[in-house]
Amino acid sequence: MTKITFNHVIPQFRIFDVDKAKEFYLKFLGFELKWEYRSDEASPVYMEVSKADFSIHLTENHGDCCPGSSVFM
Repeated sequence: MTKITFNHVIPQFRIFDVDKAKEFYLKFLGFELKWEYRSDEASPVYMEVSKADFSIHLTENHGDCCPGSSVFM
C-alpha cells in the first residue's frame, strides 16, 4: 500500500472586508499577496497571501470556513 504524505497545509480563513483583511495581512503582518480571484466585480473575493514558506487562503465566500474557529500555526 502506498503511504500518503503531506508536505504542508494551507489554512483558509473567512474574511468580511477585503480592504481591512489586506491592511491586516499585508501591511501589519507583512504577508505578500500571491493572487486574488473574483468572477466579477460583485462576486466575493478568494485570495492567497504568503510569508516565507507559509501561505493562507482568505475567502469572502459565504459558507467557507467558520468564523470564530481556531487554527494553531
